[in-house]
Amino acid sequence: MSHSQTPLSPLRRSRSAAGERLEILDQTLLPWRKEWRPLTTLADAEHAILTMQVRGAPLIGVIAAYGVALGLQEHDDDAGVLNAISARLAATRPTAVNLGWALTRVCEHLRALPELTGQQRINAAWREADAIAAEDADNNGAIGAHGLKLLQAIRNSHPDRPLQLMTHCNAGWLATAGHGTALAPIYAAHQAGLPVHVWVSETRPRNQGLLTAWELMEAGVPHTLMTDNAAGLLILQGRVDALIVGADRIAANGDVANKVGTCLKALAAAHQCLPFYVAAPSSTLDFNAASGNDIPIETRSADELRFVAGVDRQHQASRLRQIDEGHSVYNPGFDITPAALVTAIITEHGVIPAREPALARLLRAQVSEDR
Repeated sequence: MSHSQTPLSPLRRSRSAAGERLEILDQTLLPWRKEWRPLTTLADAEHAILTMQVRGAPLIGVIAAYGVALGLQEHDDDAGVLNAISARLAATRPTAVNLGWALTRVCEHLRALPELTGQQRINAAWREADAIAAEDADNNGAIGAHGLKLLQAIRNSHPDRPLQLMTHCNAGWLATAGHGTALAPIYAAHQAGLPVHVWVSETRPRNQGLLTAWELMEAGVPHTLMTDNAAGLLILQGRVDALIVGADRIAANGDVANKVGTCLKALAAAHQCLPFYVAAPSSTLDFNAASGNDIPIETRSADELRFVAGVDRQHQASRLRQIDEGHSVYNPGFDITPAALVTAIITEHGVIPAREPALARLLRAQVSEDR
């Protein structure tokens, strides 16, 4: 998928005489069933984020932005409504910084337009959410282009075989408004004719790796689904050339919060001196978090471990209990990979060292662009 192509997206926007319309691809049903669901209320947007009908830091931010517009459609336009809507959405997922970033952007945009009231204010919220979605897709396309150069350089060191890549969780177009983050360079490489093979970990207990496998199959990219715990074996056997993952939040010092299990892969990669890349838009950087110690780690429901989700013989969604309620369960959604284990961060602005001075320069560049 090239940067210039219209990217695939897990959301659909339309306008009609009846008003604005937003639909999402329900990711809790994938890879077994592809179903689009309308979001018509603030509660719908909250539910979609909380239950992971939408997931991935960039997409969570986009849906939160649309959630503001949906909330304004339901409530009288008074001074406290915007804050209340933002607070409800901000409470849904604590780790993904794009959530707060998008909410702040939409709210600041609306507060800068005090002359707008009623439907004008609602329309302005929809337009800003549309702009956030479009910018995310464009930024992710740029990530793909920058990452492609890295993959081409690695491929040049062994041109006799396909490039062997490993990823964790799902950071493809399903997790963004288009292109993906970690998968964007892989799609770009495939589109450019670069032979690649991707090792895809399950990412239990939510099994987001199944979404990556689904995406790659749809795109015709060679891949192999593996158990999470096979990563170290493959890396130590020399069957991996580079690792590339997404991020839910990056601290000012370069520490990275991503789906739990990421740090283990980074440790194995460092032992073998393999490149470990993090692909993320600059909106994922949180300069209010000095280090990974300041990033909140979401603890998810114990039932995600107590039950296994799938489909039965009739291809109906089903859950199977694998452990009873008497067992203590620990289910963190994320872990922290220290900056020292990260080779570089691939952003829409280019490839940047995971170090505080480089990230600070990126922040200054962003501020200059915004002005």
